[in-house]
Amino acid sequence: MQGAITAIITPFAADLSVDFAALDRVIDRQLQQGIDGLVVCGSTGEAITLTQPEREQVIAHAVNRVGKRKPVFAGTSASSTAETVAGTLKARDLGADGALIAAPAYNRPQQEGLYLHFAAVARAVGDFPVMLYNIPGRTAVHISTETIARLVRDFPRVFTSYKDATNNLKQADEILAQCPGMAFFSGDDAATLPLGALGAVGIVSVVSNLVPAEMATLARQINAGEFAAARALHRKLVPLIDACFTESNPVPVKAGCAMLGLCGETARPPLAPISSMNRQAMRQALAPFKAE
Repeated sequence: MQGAITAIITPFAADLSVDFAALDRVIDRQLQQGIDGLVVCGSTGEAITLTQPEREQVIAHAVNRVGKRKPVFAGTSASSTAETVAGTLKARDLGADGALIAAPAYNRPQQEGLYLHFAAVARAVGDFPVMLYNIPGRTAVHISTETIARLVRDFPRVFTSYKDATNNLKQADEILAQCPGMAFFSGDDAATLPLGALGAVGIVSVVSNLVPAEMATLARQINAGEFAAARALHRKLVPLIDACFTESNPVPVKAGCAMLGLCGETARPPLAPISSMNRQAMRQALAPFKAE
């Protein structure tokens, strides 16, 4: 597995219910523009404000809509190990191709606790693929290189991929060296190119909600070693990447999706509506791509 995988938004109606018609528009556009895979119910999908039944509905809906044309990963992160195991088993049963699991948030486990957490998932799910997700900015805990390597060594058929949102190129290089059989993905759009130069095989992207074709092209250029073309495309994308992170994700990218006619801007509380200044910044950053 490699390339650009979109961490898709979960569209909401004005009454804050899941807008499944808009979700279909989002998914269909991703497939039409050549994205390599999808993640549902991740951070960008506001999974933390979805109830467990809603998560299951979104996963099942996406799996059915995609119909095995591309892999669908389901976010199953939780602060409780038991809840993470149960959610991952449910995602498997619903037909997802794998799970994306971050470190437990808020309770700040030690490295041994992190190992035991992920090992419990691995022992429960058999050969169901899991993408480890290291995002200390949201979880308040960092998964060390040693813990990642230990998990991959002990459960190589489960921990087949890794999403990195640490902004730590040194650790990325260590992981790439120590876990050569694991597919390494950037979890930060702006880091797609530098991590690709180190050996990452793709990006789990926020920005590709807006420009799936361009992000898929960037990943393919990097994997083909076409770094001059990749640099040019990366620099073209930087203003749009910046616009997607002027406020808490996914507030800006949802505003961009609304500008594309895919869905409304609504994010669930406690996220607030985007400011008028940042909405305009998104409009300006998106304009060159809408004109193409």
